[in-house]
Amino acid sequence: MSYCKENDIKFFAYMVLEQGALSGKYDTKHPFPAGSDRARSYNPILAQLEELTAEMAKIGEAHGLSVAQVGTAWAISKGVLPIIGVTKVRHVEDAAKAAGVTLTAEEISRLEELADKANVSTIREWEKKMD
Repeated sequence: MSYCKENDIKFFAYMVLEQGALSGKYDTKHPFPAGSDRARSYNPILAQLEELTAEMAKIGEAHGLSVAQVGTAWAISKGVLPIIGVTKVRHVEDAAKAAGVTLTAEEISRLEELADKANVSTIREWEKKMD
């Protein structure tokens, strides 16, 4: 990110909601549908993400945002342009609302602290870890 900022390069962030795992829709009580690729990748780690998604919900309440919108607002706060998969008009409207919210430094710090604490890696077989 620092290289991109120093060289005025726009960074497009892929899968900021981790294919829905950070949308607030899925948790250990409501896992991804069995047999799907997302279930194989994310269901085993949903418990690790619950503290993070709970904090995202709390922050969302303070700003009138959903969990997914908080994830999008966080990505924007980092100076990236999130690539958001949309299948409904409301997804576009949700993204626009998230773009209009500025998270506090404390909120950003707390989200990042909980993300680190979750200690989750979702790098798939076709992806390479960035150095």
